Amino acid sequence: MLLRYKKQSVRFSNYIKRAISTTPETDVDNIELIPPPSHARVVICGGGVMGASVAYHLAKLGWGPHTVLIEQNRVGGGTTWHSSGLIGVFKPSLSQVTLTKFSVGLYKELESQGLATGWKQCGSLNVARTRDRLTVFRRMKAQSEAWKIDCELLTPTQCKDKCPLLNTDDLIGGLWIPGDGVGDPYLTCLSLVSEAKKLGVKIIENCTLQKVTQSGGKISGVDTSLGPVVCEYFVNCGGFWARGIGQLSEPYVKVPLHAVEHYYLHTKPIPGLDPLTPVVRDQDGHIYFRENNGRLLAGGFEPIAKPAFEDGKIPSSVAERQLPEDWDHFHVLLEQLLHRVPTLGTAVLDRLCNGPEAFSPDCKWIVGEAPEVRNYLIAAGMKTVGIAAAGGVGKATAELIINGETDFDMDRVLEVPGLHYGMNYPFDEFQTGRNLRMSPVYPKLREAGAVFGQVMGYERPTWFDPEHMEEQEAFDWSTPYRIAYTKTFGKPPWFDFAAREYAACREGVGISDYSSFTKIDLWSKGHEVVDALQYVCSNDVDVPVGSIIHTGMQNHRGGYENDCSLARLSENHYMMIAPTIQQTRCKVWLQKHLPPSVAISDVTSMFTALCIMGPFTRTLLSELTDTDLNPKNFPFFTYKMLDIGLANGIRTMNLTHTGELGYVLYIPNEFALHVYSSLINAGEKYGIKHAGYYATRALRVEKFYAFWGQDLDTTTTPLECGRVWRVKFDKTVDFIGRDALIKQREEGVKRMYIQLILDDHDMETDLWPWGGEPIYRDGKQVGMCTTTGYGFTFKKQVCLGFVENIDADGQKQKVSNDFITSGDFEVDIAGIKYHAKANLHSPILPTKYPDIERDVYRATRGKSDERSDINQVVKSI
Repeated sequence: MLLRYKKQSVRFSNYIKRAISTTPETDVDNIELIPPPSHARVVICGGGVMGASVAYHLAKLGWGPHTVLIEQNRVGGGTTWHSSGLIGVFKPSLSQVTLTKFSVGLYKELESQGLATGWKQCGSLNVARTRDRLTVFRRMKAQSEAWKIDCELLTPTQCKDKCPLLNTDDLIGGLWIPGDGVGDPYLTCLSLVSEAKKLGVKIIENCTLQKVTQSGGKISGVDTSLGPVVCEYFVNCGGFWARGIGQLSEPYVKVPLHAVEHYYLHTKPIPGLDPLTPVVRDQDGHIYFRENNGRLLAGGFEPIAKPAFEDGKIPSSVAERQLPEDWDHFHVLLEQLLHRVPTLGTAVLDRLCNGPEAFSPDCKWIVGEAPEVRNYLIAAGMKTVGIAAAGGVGKATAELIINGETDFDMDRVLEVPGLHYGMNYPFDEFQTGRNLRMSPVYPKLREAGAVFGQVMGYERPTWFDPEHMEEQEAFDWSTPYRIAYTKTFGKPPWFDFAAREYAACREGVGISDYSSFTKIDLWSKGHEVVDALQYVCSNDVDVPVGSIIHTGMQNHRGGYENDCSLARLSENHYMMIAPTIQQTRCKVWLQKHLPPSVAISDVTSMFTALCIMGPFTRTLLSELTDTDLNPKNFPFFTYKMLDIGLANGIRTMNLTHTGELGYVLYIPNEFALHVYSSLINAGEKYGIKHAGYYATRALRVEKFYAFWGQDLDTTTTPLECGRVWRVKFDKTVDFIGRDALIKQREEGVKRMYIQLILDDHDMETDLWPWGGEPIYRDGKQVGMCTTTGYGFTFKKQVCLGFVENIDADGQKQKVSNDFITSGDFEVDIAGIKYHAKANLHSPILPTKYPDIERDVYRATRGKSDERSDINQVVKSI
């Protein structure tokens, strides 16, 4: 059968040549070239569906006459015309779901106005071959109520009823989403552009971008082949050209994208094919298919993709961008298509289209303002779902411009397309693009049996398995010894390792590599750094030298832009510690809001950070330093510069970020191995053990600590997550977000962060909560879990998340403490509800060392500014 298709490749090639001749290409010699206006407020680069959507929404908001869209060929002539057109509302995050829902609403509205988008609501059917895939569907079904997505779990027989074309012999179920559909990206693009032009947007075709200019770190204009344009904002909607467009500015704007070959198989018309045949996704087989004007259009996401344009030179014309079909590479998808749709074997094939698609290294969209240049926005990296994202992303980008807010590539790109339909197990790790950022103690950690995860390119131990580490001669720098894995939705394979590491941190001494944490120094000649941080931070940072303060950096709505700790090293010098994933974001926020008189230096790569935690850490560290570590001399939540072993200049913080006793040592890299070895050798008598991320994460979940990027985001305020004590409303200076927080304090919060401890969950046999599970109160869905983990001391599952109080009319009401303590709470894990005890504060954890608890209390008595965190420490030991 496959040979039959290969023999038709010449006919397919001829078809492609005919198709190219009818695609939106322009003969520049026979068209009048119209130069762009000399001035505009916004210049959009890219005339595909994404650029068209941004232009349309800017025009709808009144900026049409101030907006210019430039396109190197013809509008819709990029990858738009060969897209699959699938529009599915289920996405990995609620924000993406919201944007996609808006896209669907927009296309329906345009169709009602007589503007073509090709929208057809045919529904989508996702089928499952494995139990794990069906678990994913059950989790999606559980989420669907909160995300307001209509869906239904189906049996194999019901799947066959929805789509008679299917072979269901090896299926165990499916998920039906009736609101999904398809659209035509090219028609949508033309309709959006047509409306944008009516509202004043200038569309300049056959215009090549040559340079993006900036002044004072802010967009000032663009140079094009048809003349320069002075502008205030620039939007990069270049699709897989976006990376190259980013390199036309100084400094370069990094847009991590790389193109891979992507195939679309088209049949000739199939008699009797139902025009409302649903979109079918067989993710276990990496394939999809849909009805397309009486034909079938089929494709997929092969596990190992084939990169395109490996020399980095991406051609501009449609003809040059068309790639020859590779039947050997397509073979894995073709086999699965023939298996799932047997009648495809008798269909007459029309063509196999090989059109390059750009993917980001983490398989996520790239949307928002670039960190390198202010007012430079990006809307790219939508993989093959540009039409699904375009309506919502275009609106969000336009709002970001007008309102200031919105309601390693080639290696990694081999792996990323396969993830699009891959099994999304908890804590999944990339296999490629590894060993990029490593601390100086990385080889020692490998020798100790570290199993590595990766965050922001940094290799971070997740757990340690010293008994099963590979032999030393197998040491290979191309990959870590072992890459972390979970591969289940139940009890994970690393459970026992994390349990031992957790116990060491609670009962003895644990040592953990914190080197990936973001570390930024801020200083000034005079008092400027203090005044500036007082304005940027919601807590009072004007504390005595040597103090450590935890603070948020809020936006004007009161939401978190950064969650960090500040150590005051001297009168005019602070060290900021922030989450690893905040490295770029928090620097940009600081650069936007701090005056030139305050110096900012990212010192993340200058220091190795080692955290020692547990009841014997003070005794251990006392053996390696001459400094008196008694709490009276070195209190909790303070900083000192220590000599450790023979090394000096160690910035030492008396805290752990996990709620345990201990210290974080920020060590100049040249001393890192010496200090590490000293700690390991001296710690042997205390049973020191390495602790990976999963153990320290469990410590924080039990202590009810919020995680940036999971619990905290730009919409979450300190009052909603129990951190009102970290907001100093009585500061003598104003701070960003103060007015919004005062208003919220007066009106009361309408969402609240709570801890839920599951009562009737069997951790050995039941599916585990991994985040995203719905929360029910008295049988009514009221929220979602954001972070989850096993509480090794509680010996129960712990879920953290936000809940709301929605009245009978669907209006949000104030959430009081009584609302939490009086309700009967449940957590839905893949369709099964488990009763849970709701807490506003984490319960006191039992300890083997009550005398240490007493020392902590005495040392911190009277320091009311830090009592809340200190109380957590007291409780935790």
